[in-house]
Amino acid sequence: MSLGNPGLRRRFATGLALAVAVSTTGPVHADRAETIARVKVSVVAIGTVERTRTPPFQFLGTGFAVDDGTFIVTNAHVVSGLIDPGKMEVLAILVPGAANDGKEQVREARQIAVDPGSDLAVLKISGPGLRALKIRTSDGVKEGQEIFFTGYPIGAVLGPFPATHRGIISAITPIAIPQGRAGDLEAHTIRRLATGAFPVFQLDATAYPGNSGSPLYDPDSGDVLGVVNMVFVKGTKEAMLSQPSGITYAVPASRLVDLLKKAH
Repeated sequence: MSLGNPGLRRRFATGLALAVAVSTTGPVHADRAETIARVKVSVVAIGTVERTRTPPFQFLGTGFAVDDGTFIVTNAHVVSGLIDPGKMEVLAILVPGAANDGKEQVREARQIAVDPGSDLAVLKISGPGLRALKIRTSDGVKEGQEIFFTGYPIGAVLGPFPATHRGIISAITPIAIPQGRAGDLEAHTIRRLATGAFPVFQLDATAYPGNSGSPLYDPDSGDVLGVVNMVFVKGTKEAMLSQPSGITYAVPASRLVDLLKKAH
């Protein structure tokens, strides 16, 4: 999957704008529109870059800047086992043009910390830091609380245009629920039970492939409350489903705070 074909970008960008308008029904207050604008400049595309291929950047997921702006947060599954050093391929981020005078910027990155248990990873980029998002402890998050998340849904097709979705915390639930029969337990569910369950946020907003790693944040302050996860949590909680549901999950920011301490 790549971010090539400018014609596709333009056509799907128009469609994406309409989709976002539908997914965020009702008026958005001016101050919340300002929050979205502030958050968007901190949200980046995660991928790999190989200078000899066309296009050089290949999209994998979403990430966002924290701390001093040189630390990038994403899901561990987004960046695990996908680099092919034999092809001169390296991990990278793509910063959308809005943050760089209309020009996209690709910057190499390296993974410096990972927590497989909560599917979180921290990357480090060289050079000037991006505008960082503030992380808030998620202990005070309540069911029914309104949230936004911004990322790159189907980014390989729609291109580097951050989209924002709105919803609520519909439930705070354990990441793994033991099955009724031992035969129903799958390998990733057993691993989750062995490493210990922790609460995750269940959202009533729909995320899409590419949204993994998107910041879940407070619509008023822009503070990060969690990290959207489209694979790891869903696969653990919905192991018995033959078809994926429309439910979206997010890993609480408290898990991220602990990982960032290890990254320094």
